[in-house]
Amino acid sequence: MPKFKVYISDYDYPDIEIEKNILEPIGAEVIGLQCKTGEGLAEQAYDADAIIQQYAKITRETIEKLKKCKVIARYGIGVDIVDVEAAYENGIVVTNVPDYCLDEVADHAITLSFMLLRNIPFYNAKVHEGSYRWQDWRSPIPRMRDSVYGLIGFGRIAQNLARKIKVFGFDIVAYDPYVSESYMATMGVRKVDLDTLLRTSNVVNVLTPYTSETHHIINEEALKKMRKDAYLVGVSRGKCIDNKALYKALTEGWIVAAALDDPEEEPMKMGNWTPAMNPLFTLDNFFCTPHTAYVSVGSLNECRHVAANNVKAVLLGQTPPNLVKPGK
Repeated sequence: MPKFKVYISDYDYPDIEIEKNILEPIGAEVIGLQCKTGEGLAEQAYDADAIIQQYAKITRETIEKLKKCKVIARYGIGVDIVDVEAAYENGIVVTNVPDYCLDEVADHAITLSFMLLRNIPFYNAKVHEGSYRWQDWRSPIPRMRDSVYGLIGFGRIAQNLARKIKVFGFDIVAYDPYVSESYMATMGVRKVDLDTLLRTSNVVNVLTPYTSETHHIINEEALKKMRKDAYLVGVSRGKCIDNKALYKALTEGWIVAAALDDPEEEPMKMGNWTPAMNPLFTLDNFFCTPHTAYVSVGSLNECRHVAANNVKAVLLGQTPPNLVKPGK
């Protein structure tokens, strides 16, 4: 008879051996589910002592049915898909994995922005059509050292990104109401207001967490403020960018192109997604990766180890190293 039951709400890893290797020695049975949307999770995991969560949305309604649960552990940084307040009200702590992909997301964002700045996808399309001319750029290519790189949000990923691209000579600006001008200056970054960032940046990169404040932080008004020769990059939650407004911006020429790591509907949290659900996927100046900014072999292994060890600590009556507090 197992001492604990640990359910993994959903996972896209090839197996759950890492989690089992960490949790079975303390008497836990680790059970993998594929409840991707979170619907019906409480019924499937009614006797859970712990839940490890990937994409499943865990609502107050679900939490109130989990009578034995002590911890909900996120595979990842963001906790917008778990009702943290409800969890603590019901005696359940929440943990995350805050540091595992700081390089990967920064590197992915840099890759997308450099791809756009250097017109790579547009040149590639023309070459495949049989044209071999530098004049085939979609928009004139600026020198990087003459360009402004704008960061919306200046957390750990943005700071890492700024450090890496500084060597290319960009004038790096950032908007973040929670980070001081002096702190940004220590990294060679200028603090500006959002309006200034949008109006002056060659690249606008959205790196905020998803909150009520950042929902559609890039909307029609913001896109109209951007330079006509600018590019938009997004590697944060899909709902930070209004996709209907972005479609208008890309089809009406408000900006040149955009590259996102997730559209607004966030397909990995849906059961039956198709590209037909979002008109952005009909455009040749919109590029998207399937929520892979965080991915590398090393980051995935680290994430799984940390999440499982957070659960282990709670089940053993210890304080987990990556506790998420209500209101954060």
